[in-house]
Amino acid sequence: MELTVYNIKGEKTGKTVNLSDSVFNIEPNDHAIYLDTKQYLANQRQGTHSSKEKSTVSGSTRKLKRQKGTGGARAGSIKSPLMRGGARVFGPQPRDYGFKLNKKLKQLARMSALSHKAKDNGIVILEDFSFDKPKTRNFIELLNNLQLSGKKTLMVLSESDKTVYLSSRNLKQARVIRACDLNTYEILRAHNLVILESSVAEIEKIFEN
Repeated sequence: MELTVYNIKGEKTGKTVNLSDSVFNIEPNDHAIYLDTKQYLANQRQGTHSSKEKSTVSGSTRKLKRQKGTGGARAGSIKSPLMRGGARVFGPQPRDYGFKLNKKLKQLARMSALSHKAKDNGIVILEDFSFDKPKTRNFIELLNNLQLSGKKTLMVLSESDKTVYLSSRNLKQARVIRACDLNTYEILRAHNLVILESSVAEIEKIFEN
């Protein structure tokens, strides 16, 4: 697949980039995408929720009333789940929601997501650039030039660039990550991928190994 390279002014540079068919043009596996996205979201969960069981609730162990003769149900502890302020039955406890996935399946999921974006014309190749200093206005102008204003955009850099990252940080619709941090969830969440020219080779190197 051949795509035109644009500069930060939104103009064609006259250069083109060939995207590898083995990464950007495979038959997408939607189930692999589902599993990888599920794992990513599961890993975001803190799992610190906690409730008190009968053994951890503070309260007296004195028997509340006599066993028989009251006309009501027997009650032996104020810590019972039936009592106000008592324990909780089968309440949530701290746990790790993460689970393991095969490395090849994760690669397949990410290549499937990239292939979906390529087929939907959701990939823009941008000439390598950097800002002189962090400024949100510069990043907004860049998106406007590429006609991506108001759309969820994921920019993929070959390596960390602090000025570009800080320029995008205040924008809810934009996100900047490195090629090595690319994941299925972020790819699918964005309407468009803006991939720097030098990042294409980096992505293909990561996913073809």
